[in-house]
Amino acid sequence: MLLCKRGPYPMSLHRAFHLLFFLTSLCQSGMLEVSFPSFRTFVPSEGGLTHLVIHNKTGDVYIGAINWIYKLSSNLTKLRSHVTGPVVDNEKCYPPPGVQSCPHELSQTNNVNKLLLLDSGQNRLIACGSTSQGICQFLRLDDLFKLGEPHHRKEHYLSSVSEAGTMSGVVISGPQGVSSGKLFVGTPIEGKSEYFPTLSSRKLMANEENADMFNFVYQDEFVSSQLKIPSDTLSKFPTFDIYYVYGFSSEQFIYYLTLQLDTQLTSPDASGEQFFTSKIVRLCVDDPKFYSYVEFPIGCTKDGVEYRLVQDAYLTRPGARLARSLGISEREEILFTVFAQGQKNRAKPPKESALCLFTLRKIKQKIKERIQSCYRGEGRLSLPWLLNKELACINSTLIAEMAVVVVLYQQMSGIRISDNIHSHYNDGPGAICLGNDAGTAG
Repeated sequence: MLLCKRGPYPMSLHRAFHLLFFLTSLCQSGMLEVSFPSFRTFVPSEGGLTHLVIHNKTGDVYIGAINWIYKLSSNLTKLRSHVTGPVVDNEKCYPPPGVQSCPHELSQTNNVNKLLLLDSGQNRLIACGSTSQGICQFLRLDDLFKLGEPHHRKEHYLSSVSEAGTMSGVVISGPQGVSSGKLFVGTPIEGKSEYFPTLSSRKLMANEENADMFNFVYQDEFVSSQLKIPSDTLSKFPTFDIYYVYGFSSEQFIYYLTLQLDTQLTSPDASGEQFFTSKIVRLCVDDPKFYSYVEFPIGCTKDGVEYRLVQDAYLTRPGARLARSLGISEREEILFTVFAQGQKNRAKPPKESALCLFTLRKIKQKIKERIQSCYRGEGRLSLPWLLNKELACINSTLIAEMAVVVVLYQQMSGIRISDNIHSHYNDGPGAICLGNDAGTAG
């Protein structure tokens, strides 16, 4: 058995976690004690691997990097590449200089890929970068030909943050026969709440040049498909932000694993120590007004030590061996999550870390229990970062699955936090591997 132990493998290159899951699914040697077979490797020409997605039918691998998007075969042979930068830009330009003249000095700027998503229903890749306030390109899956690059309206700019691994998106294809889908986007905003929502639901049109592309799914005079960080929160906590580490969909829900400033532990004094907390966010796919938004603290404990800084995650189903050891069905969805120790140093987390497992069924159960307890009049309706907007829960005989916005304060615990974690895929053996920032795995 390959042992994947606690520490010292902190946050790897963002999405390397997903790459290692993919590679280990290729391990069919029969016994994991033997040496791994040699693998073909691929290194981006300018380094800086940021995202990786795999087509579940063709096995083709798409990589987002600095200034490039790559298409590889399932054995990591390079098939195609598409250049995305450098771009003449200045991060202070809003809108981008290609739309309106900018008073700031322009220079050649690296374009860091921040979002890479498959829109299989339309046979295209969505690649969003760090330049030009986060505009996106649509690339044809077959040859990475650029199908379009919407950049003429405010809704086309998704994020101005250049840090990779802090923005996440989920594509929901439209029903059969419908030419539009949805893009859920979560992003930090670096204090620019007047320009960017932290969470939004956008239209995905079949035609890349359609004027409705990236419009909010719903918008009227008072409500729209977005969630903004209030200006009074930013006035009190100027560095407050929400970092979206991983996003996925399951059944009728969208989920995000996030890191955010803990406003209950952090002093508003800018010189004080900052604390962060990890939360899992959920909302309904078919809720255009975001009334179903829920967030729930998530973390785990090992030998009395708390691990609260989420680094990466991956949702999958267990193999037979892992399912038996956990006493669950192979059909269960499991969220494999890596946390760094403590609640400080988000940008440079401690080396001590842990791999924690959660069943999605248990997560759903905890959320439902908290919502129902609110309908019994227990607790308050509030989000810690929505300051001065608390409401007492009101006793009601109508218990709905998703009907209110609540924050869930109960701490979640993993099914098992063990030094020896094993899994396998299909009917053959496999492994859970973790990488570190030095490029090694354990």
